[in-house]
This record gives sequence, C-alpha cells and structure tokens, in this order.
Amino acid sequence: MDRRLADLLKLLELERIEIDLFRGESRDIGSPQVFGGQVLGQALMAAYATVEQRVVHSLHAYFLRPGDFNAPIVYDVDRSRDGGSFSNRRVVAIQHGEPIFNMAASFQLPQQGLEHQITMPQVPAPEKLKDYETYRREILHLIPEKLRRVFMHERPFEFRPVYLPDYFKPEKHEPIKHVWLRAVDRLPEGQTLHRCLLAYVSDYHLLDTATLPHAISMVHGNVRMASIDHAMWFHADVRVDEWLLYSIDSPSASGARGLVRGSIFTRHGKLVASTSQEGLIRVLPSGS
Repeated sequence: MDRRLADLLKLLELERIEIDLFRGESRDIGSPQVFGGQVLGQALMAAYATVEQRVVHSLHAYFLRPGDFNAPIVYDVDRSRDGGSFSNRRVVAIQHGEPIFNMAASFQLPQQGLEHQITMPQVPAPEKLKDYETYRREILHLIPEKLRRVFMHERPFEFRPVYLPDYFKPEKHEPIKHVWLRAVDRLPEGQTLHRCLLAYVSDYHLLDTATLPHAISMVHGNVRMASIDHAMWFHADVRVDEWLLYSIDSPSASGARGLVRGSIFTRHGKLVASTSQEGLIRVLPSGS
C-alpha cells in the first residue's frame, strides 16, 4: 500500500486505554494546529468501537480549541443511547486536560425505506482534469515560506478540481466548487474504515469555498480561517478508493463567518453523503 495511505490508516488505529477511552496520535501537515479532518476521523473511529452491527448515518461536531500535533489526543466516548434501531454516542477529544473538540454521532441498523436524491452536477470526468498535487508543485516556488510546508505536505488523497484558483491574482467567482477525490491506493473492505476516511477527507476544500466571491487568498497573508463546526450525513455505502465528486456551495457569509454545504457523489451519480460547515473567516488589514 502507498506509504501515505498506510500512515493514515495507522493514524486511525486508536489505542484503547479504558472501556470507552481511547488515545490517538497526530500528524504535522504544515499547519499551526492538528488538521480538523484527523480529529473527525479519529473521533468517529472511537465511537464505532462502542457499537455493533450498526453504521454511522450522521455526525455533528464542534472544534473548540486548536489541537497540538506534538501531543496525543484522548477520546472519551459516552454511550448516550442504544435503541432498537439507533445508537447515539457523544465523543469528547481532550488534550492537556482541556476539551478541544466534541461530537455527537448516530448509528443505525441497516434498513430499507423511501429513496430519492438530488442530481449530480454535470462536470468533466476526473481523467480530463489536472491533479491538484501537480498544480501545487508547479507553483510551490511562488508560495510564501511560512505557507510552503502546507503546500509541500504529501496527501493520502488525490484531488482533481474542476476549477483551479489563481492564488496570486484571485478573481471573484461564484461560491461553488467541484472537486473529484479518491484515496491514492486500494483500501481494505469495510464501511467502518471507508466512512471514517470519508469524514477525514470531507474537511478538505470545504471552507475556502466561502471566499470565492471575495477574491481573497491565503497566500497574501491577511486571511485567517478556522473551522467552527462540521456536520455530516451518510446516505449509502461508499468506497473512498474510487472517484467521488465533492460538490460544494456557500449560501452565505456574514459576521466574520462563512457557511458551506457539500454533496458527495459516486462517479455514477449516486449521492453517498452530505456535509455542512461554518467557519471563521477574517480579512485583516494588509501587512497584519
């Protein structure tokens, strides 16, 4: 298996230190704090370890404090309810004696019922688009030194955006983004793994969609962004090692916050998950 993906799978292997208490490692991806998708994926893994024969169908999470990637994260799971069809879990992530993140997740026994879905947007196939990794390497020499580590980080997922932004001369663009994504190598079977990995990767390319109408760019050094919350709904079984289309839009930005929504489709048009996130977006005076 590709070493980047193997390392991510190792990251999701939590140590059980008590019945409902788990410990996970962190990775430095070049940002000042732990990547939010890592905490989402690990928290969901911790919750999954306390349920049987049920699959996650929704989660709602809040990022409370920046995570320290130099220290382990402890995940405390509360078994809030086990019903006939649904189980609910609450997970608190703790570092240095303080909660940095909390999440509620709901699990369900597989059942049949009514079905409908929205239509996948018509976009070019991933084979016709440039890999984001290639684009990042082409512009790396232009990226400010303090941001270069983020751009240099080797990701365990491949991204092929329909629209490649110009980080240096941004233009106003409608708040809509479409990105194809998949893991860089084949993965083992199992919805626990694939849904936790989907939670991990769902934090990529999300919040910055709210900046598109405003022609601002992180490389200018005057934009501060941070996730406040993250919600996710799983509609069907999914494989993250096959191409998925992440279709994202931002209906609103106000009060130094941006709201974004995402729909995740298979390449054959099946809607497998939906996401929503609100995040802090501050534009500082030039030179700040």
